[in-house]
Amino acid sequence: MITTFSNTVIGRLRFIGILEGISSLILFGIAMPLKYLADMPEAVKYVGWAHGVLFLLYIAALLQATLLYRWSFLKLAAGVVASLLPFGPFVFDARLLKREEEAQQKKKLVKQKV
Repeated sequence: MITTFSNTVIGRLRFIGILEGISSLILFGIAMPLKYLADMPEAVKYVGWAHGVLFLLYIAALLQATLLYRWSFLKLAAGVVASLLPFGPFVFDARLLKREEEAQQKKKLVKQKV
């Protein structure tokens, strides 16, 4: 099992996706309640700004992976939709991790045959 993020386009996409997902949960679960229930709008200002930057980085990494690996429009759309849902990046990451592990297993099998 891959426990670290590899230094690849997919690894960067996964890493940024996890950060974006965490920022989304913090924004919706902590910052917004603080704004509306405790009259602390500063929380949304700073967490929202960080979430916005991470969202843009995620979309850029998703586009880079789509172009490099020639992903279908459906896979790109799934990544974009995942970025809009609170737990979406984590689900998309799990699928990417599964595919990355399968690809590494295939590489090992090919190396063993040679």
